[in-house]
Amino acid sequence: MIRFIEKNPTVQEYNYLTQQVGWGAEPENIVKEAIEHTLYSICAFDDEQIIGYARLIGDKTLFLYIQDVMVIPGFQGKNIGSQLMKFILQEVERLKSISPNIRTYLGASKNKENFYRKFGFIPRNEADLGEGMILI
Repeated sequence: MIRFIEKNPTVQEYNYLTQQVGWGAEPENIVKEAIEHTLYSICAFDDEQIIGYARLIGDKTLFLYIQDVMVIPGFQGKNIGSQLMKFILQEVERLKSISPNIRTYLGASKNKENFYRKFGFIPRNEADLGEGMILI
């Protein structure tokens, strides 16, 4: 049975997920720091095994960013990612009730753009905001 729990994953759970979805693992101290600075986390479990995760980062008043939406391959296509997004968007709405002009961003993984369009996300250039950019 799939359960959704509002909590931070352990460092080991986080690295397990990132490895399963092909993103590799980060050093434990880096993951620990990132998780500690997360505004909101939602984990998906199959019994006791973590199978999915999503988190929200930002300053809570002007800027939010949806980060690390991931579901391990064996559970993809089973509505788990959509459920994770629903939890995240409920938290976004809660924060918008405090700060109505807050903007919510995300960076879709390649070929996952249509997944996010279902939730109302559009590319920045379609909102006349310019292209998204990244510093590597």
